[in-house]
Amino acid sequence: MTTRRQLLKTAGAATVAGVGTMGFPFVHAQAKPVLRYLGTAVNQDKAIAEKFEADTGIKIQYIAVTTDDVSKRAVTAPNSFDLIDTEYFSLKKILPTGNLQGIDTRRIKNADRITPLFTRGEVGGKKVGDQGTAPKKVMYVEKPDAKAFAAAPTQYMTLIPTVYNADTLGIRPDLIKRPIESWKELLNPEFKGKAAILNIPSIGIMDAAMVVEAAGLYKYPDKGNMTRKEIDLTIKTLIEAKRAGQFRALWKDFNESVNLMASGEVVIQSMWSPAVTAVRTKGIACNFQPLKEGYRAWAAGFGVPRTLKGRQLDAAYEFINWFLDGWAGAYLNRQGYYSAVLDTAKAQMAPYEWAYWMEGKAAEKDIKSPGGDLLAKAGEKRDGGSYEQRMSGIACWNAIMDENAYMVQKWNEFVAA
Repeated sequence: MTTRRQLLKTAGAATVAGVGTMGFPFVHAQAKPVLRYLGTAVNQDKAIAEKFEADTGIKIQYIAVTTDDVSKRAVTAPNSFDLIDTEYFSLKKILPTGNLQGIDTRRIKNADRITPLFTRGEVGGKKVGDQGTAPKKVMYVEKPDAKAFAAAPTQYMTLIPTVYNADTLGIRPDLIKRPIESWKELLNPEFKGKAAILNIPSIGIMDAAMVVEAAGLYKYPDKGNMTRKEIDLTIKTLIEAKRAGQFRALWKDFNESVNLMASGEVVIQSMWSPAVTAVRTKGIACNFQPLKEGYRAWAAGFGVPRTLKGRQLDAAYEFINWFLDGWAGAYLNRQGYYSAVLDTAKAQMAPYEWAYWMEGKAAEKDIKSPGGDLLAKAGEKRDGGSYEQRMSGIACWNAIMDENAYMVQKWNEFVAA
């Protein structure tokens, strides 16, 4: 989904004419670079690209593909993009190819202000759950051309974190009309034909594992790295539910999840926070439901292909620094995401916005999306409470398992069942 944007105003920029009779030669100004930005459509926002271009003159060209295809392109075609926006769990596939270069934190102005959730796995000074691919496990490399992760923090980061969240189930409280407190409700026969699950294997199976544990069927040593027997058990549970008619849909696309919920065809499903926000902007009740077993967390970041050099590399660093400088962070916070550098984002938000989104306080005024749509009325609180409450409730992280190929094969059996 490459978005068409206004051309730069270049009147007078191509050449600088001689002044008076002094005979200065014509000087050809270099055109500003265009950054090819590879990622999923959900993270590629027209307003961010337009604001960055307005601030710097550098144009963003979005290349929108699916989550799985982001990884495939990184592995097979590293010359086809200048900047990758990918999830941390994908790094186990991408880094060993040598197709990413370690990002020099000396060139990142706010590197030391990145939330310790990424660098130390902590929120509010307390360790959070790290089953699966917790960012701290894959955050650093020893040198720019490394193909393996560093065991401790170094000068070089694999990705610079951009957005992250702790995901849970989305529900239609107006249609369910009772409290939902556990992941096991996703497979409750009460919601037969009105439930949906995310059809991205490496993420969907984590949601399924949360359900299996919540139902008391099995306790995983690491939901993010299952054995074949554990995969078999998890998929068997899903297939039985599917054959019983539990699922209205297996969704892959952000907009599909929004439409399923907004239409009322689905009342409970795997969901992303901004998708809940999108349903609410339609004036429809939708909760991003806190559950007693905790959240499945995810995190994305910007990476740079190893082939990027010179002005294009400088432009990529300029974009990353701009992204951490506050405007983009505030913009994303207002959609229900969390930003990597909290204090720069806070400086770009009104105190009442910060209090609602990040501190779990009742809204002093109506809360609106970046587009001006009403998200919450004065007096309402955010689902899941404060940043610390939600992020300290992480149970596991999105992951790529050692048995990934087998898991995908079994997941496809579920889809086909």
